[in-house]
Amino acid sequence: MTGQNNLDRFFEVMADPYRRGFVERLCKGPATVTELAAPAAVQLPAVLKHLKVLEDGGIVVSQKTGRTRTFQMRKDAFVTLAAWVDQRQRELNSAFDRLADLMAEIPEKKDH
Repeated sequence: MTGQNNLDRFFEVMADPYRRGFVERLCKGPATVTELAAPAAVQLPAVLKHLKVLEDGGIVVSQKTGRTRTFQMRKDAFVTLAAWVDQRQRELNSAFDRLADLMAEIPEKKDH
């Protein structure tokens, strides 16, 4: 997948508030499906679907031990997003720098 496709997929995956909530929780550390479902106020099958979307989207990984599935954040989950945001910030800063340079070239009016 290209970087743009990865970014599109990231935004698609993170568009759901439940999934964002799971990500916020998993950023604090690994959790079982039951632990993730408890505060979500949704049924377990829906939680599993959301977690599958997060896993397919490259945001989380899971490991099954016996009957317990534990999820955790991928170490590189936000790399594509961070690179995109950093590039936009550099472009924005550059635009403001050009504006400041142009404004500095305009002589100030002196009031008499």
